[in-house]
Amino acid sequence: MSDTNSSLLQICDLSVAFGKGTEFSTILESVSLDITAGEKVALVGESGSGKSVTALSLLQLHDRTQTHYLSGSIRFHGKEMLNAPEAVMRQLRGSEIGMIFQEPMVALNPLYPIGDQLIEPLMLHEGLDRQAAKRHGIELLARVGINQPEQRFTAYPHMLSGGERQRVMIAMALSCHPRLLIADEPTTALDVTIQQQILLLLNELQRETGMAVLLITHDLNMVRHFADRVYVMQGGRVVESNDVEQLFSAPNHEYTRKLLASEPERSISVNEEKQISTRDPFLTGHDITCHFSIKSGLWQRHKEEIKAVETVDLTLRRGETLGIVGESGSGKSTLGMCLLRLQSCQGEITFDGARLDAMNPRQLRPLRRHFQVVFQDPFSSLSPRLNIGQIIGEGLALHFPEFDAEQRRARIVSVMEEVGLSESMLTRYPHEFSGGQRQRIAIARAVVLEPRLLLLDEPTSALDVSVQKQVLELLRSLQQRHGMAYIFISHDLKVIRAMAHRVMVMKHGQVVEEGETERLFEQPEHPYTKALLEAALFREMRTDKTGTV
Repeated sequence: MSDTNSSLLQICDLSVAFGKGTEFSTILESVSLDITAGEKVALVGESGSGKSVTALSLLQLHDRTQTHYLSGSIRFHGKEMLNAPEAVMRQLRGSEIGMIFQEPMVALNPLYPIGDQLIEPLMLHEGLDRQAAKRHGIELLARVGINQPEQRFTAYPHMLSGGERQRVMIAMALSCHPRLLIADEPTTALDVTIQQQILLLLNELQRETGMAVLLITHDLNMVRHFADRVYVMQGGRVVESNDVEQLFSAPNHEYTRKLLASEPERSISVNEEKQISTRDPFLTGHDITCHFSIKSGLWQRHKEEIKAVETVDLTLRRGETLGIVGESGSGKSTLGMCLLRLQSCQGEITFDGARLDAMNPRQLRPLRRHFQVVFQDPFSSLSPRLNIGQIIGEGLALHFPEFDAEQRRARIVSVMEEVGLSESMLTRYPHEFSGGQRQRIAIARAVVLEPRLLLLDEPTSALDVSVQKQVLELLRSLQQRHGMAYIFISHDLKVIRAMAHRVMVMKHGQVVEEGETERLFEQPEHPYTKALLEAALFREMRTDKTGTV
């Protein structure tokens, strides 16, 4: 532990419990860590290990009526922050300490344009007038990789892709040049090229301002190439801390060794690929096209047209996994929504001999059991008013009315155990779970119906590496047992390589390259595919700790 005078942030023996009255449970137990100015420190561990609870405790963002700080100290620049008055914390949040939250759709206000939300801290903490704040805000949007920042400045959060919303959050956190940036899964929703841009940007800002970074992530490869030191958490405790190189080369704790051994591995044999290639397609798409009209002004007149998907052809066979990759806004998710008739489009879509594009909603309803979706943002896709048992069982009640309550419960409990959740969680609500746990609930809700086709839109982006491996193995076993086909949308190329039989690469709504997974990864032909693979963190990231390339 560094001396207090040399530390920018020092947490000492922090213990935190949640609950009301005498009924509460300890979440953090004797957690200690310190960060010096300009240092990059990573906090890693599985979902529910206490990483985000620690970060939120620094800014006193927990519900004060249900949070009990049992012991310990949190000092920032030598001043005690634990139980500090709200007025003091308001001055620190945003100006001295910035934070990038894990789920941007929840953190951004859906009622206000992103520009208004971006300039609020600039006007509040920096004293800029609206016009100066707007100019600076547009510069920030461009710097974090937002295309057409002037137009995006007036957009609402729902009009942006998941990766674009995360970039807005990063711009907001960096707007007032904080001394400490808490980055809670800052690149979870970002494609590999933007991941690299953001990490280089953080390095550049550190050189300019001396800003320190507390990086909370499950991406161990990112930690290895970004952080100076690492703290490993398990069950609310810090079980190991060390310099990055020392921890990765010679981990001391068994839990750390388990995390480092959790990289996804390809388990698809050559025989399996040959068998699948001989099967007839049961899902086809021909000339799939989806355009969005952008309107503006008082009369909402047509201003421009965005070509989200442009004349895409697609085939999928029983038991096959088709990986779709590309940068945010390339049309991956829109294409998936079109194929399942969750987004209006043009073109022919055939599912098991039936023309989906010719069906009305009533005709489609009985078929929906056979194609389910796991969405990118688990918190937004889970109803906050239903408990976990009700959420997972909702589809069973609709599509299997012959099941009685006992049969439904048995099936719900079985699938919860498969995805790493316990029966004791049945009556809990989504807000009581970590981000990774919520994604497991979303997967359980989809697979409980044993569909023939599963659309997986970034299904492991919120999961730590050990749970990610567990979920991927679960998806593989379900596929092999039931012959399900997957459309797997992801920016994580390690996961795509482990899971997909074939890969489609999309850019600006078009497919620029398609082929068998190993051939495409080893011998990419299109320059855009090569750029994605070069930027991917599974290949050695060509940056040193100062941010140079």
